[in-house]
Amino acid sequence: MLSPPDAPKLPSVSLRPSAEIEEGRSVTLTCSSDANPAANYTWYKGNNNSGLPPLSEGQRLVFRSIQSSDSGQYHCTAENKLGRKTSKDISIDVKYAPKLPSVSVRPSAEIEEGSSVTLTCSSDANPAAKYTWYKESRNADVPPLTTEPKLVFRSIQSSDSGQYFCRAENKLGRKTSKDISIDVKYAPKTSSVSASPSAEIEIGKSLKLNCKSGANPAANYTWYKDNQTLPWGSKDIHQLASITLEDKGNYHCESKNKYGQINSTSVHIDVQYPPKPPSVSVSPSAEIEEGSSVTLTCSTDANPAANYTWYKENEDSPKASGQIFNITDFRAEHSGSYSCGAQNKLGRSNSTLHLIDVADTSPMIVNITRFSVVVLMLIPLHLVGLWMRKKKTVSSTSEANEPIETVELESDPVYEDVSDLNMVSAEQSEEPEEQEDLV
Repeated sequence: MLSPPDAPKLPSVSLRPSAEIEEGRSVTLTCSSDANPAANYTWYKGNNNSGLPPLSEGQRLVFRSIQSSDSGQYHCTAENKLGRKTSKDISIDVKYAPKLPSVSVRPSAEIEEGSSVTLTCSSDANPAAKYTWYKESRNADVPPLTTEPKLVFRSIQSSDSGQYFCRAENKLGRKTSKDISIDVKYAPKTSSVSASPSAEIEIGKSLKLNCKSGANPAANYTWYKDNQTLPWGSKDIHQLASITLEDKGNYHCESKNKYGQINSTSVHIDVQYPPKPPSVSVSPSAEIEEGSSVTLTCSTDANPAANYTWYKENEDSPKASGQIFNITDFRAEHSGSYSCGAQNKLGRSNSTLHLIDVADTSPMIVNITRFSVVVLMLIPLHLVGLWMRKKKTVSSTSEANEPIETVELESDPVYEDVSDLNMVSAEQSEEPEEQEDLV
């Protein structure tokens, strides 16, 4: 018996598989309705009131490899010449692993040290992803910085500069973001000056000075010597091609960018050189008498300080070492020409010869001897003269019966020189003859 003609009944929609739908799987929607004549089916995505164009016609809607974009509400219509009916909506929820995460940073402008910075990781995933943050290392053994979607720096520091990335993960898989670079700007940090090869440098050698200072952006540099500005430009390295004594001193640099400035510690450049020709001084500088003490002093300009050695002409072995050479009991055999040698690790220099001799005392001894002989010869004559004078005085007073006058004579007359003594002696030698004539 034939069924009477009838418009479509309310369609029903079935879904296979009926369990959780994972992205990439095959999924089939089937629309069924009781109608006579048989209904024609049309599929739509969206709710019944969306007014969207149809997806396809046919009783089945097949997804060979369903994608996350296929998630949504579906319905179908069953229609014949007697009427049309629309099914209820059926929801398809496609599960999928996280898509490639994107990373954003706020503020997006220049990041200055001490400011607050937030990094945000986001990814499309179903079910929702969990996030972990890392810095630079992609080693799985490295612990994450945080397990939140956001990585927050309350007061970011220069040490926080670097490459960051995040991972988004759910039960279906995980994805790692591209790196994002954080470049923290800051004023120059503590700086210092170094000298290469060394702050102790031989004269004429090459010396490089390097100003080290962490700064972002890179600092400009100003160089100073003993607090005087040097016209060396703004570079962090300066080369002295051939160092001179005038280069000796204390050097430091100033590091400066738009965020601040700082002065470095200083380095002392010590220019070293071999001894210059020494000079010799002798004390006493006048004639040196035998038996006296003599001091010889050797002086030179050298850096590092020189060591001294004393030599006597025509003798191979040195006489002494040290800057001062003392001869405490100078004798004739000590006479001769002396020189000193000054030496440090950079070289050696010798002084010129210096003659030292005992003063000639023979003329003095002859004069003293002659004077002594004359004095000894005149003493008897002087005594005879005194005796004759006394005799004459006594004789004259006795004849005249006059009182005797006592004459005091110097027992040790003093004469200014030998010529005075000779004149007195001559006068005394003439007096006896006159006395005899008078008698």
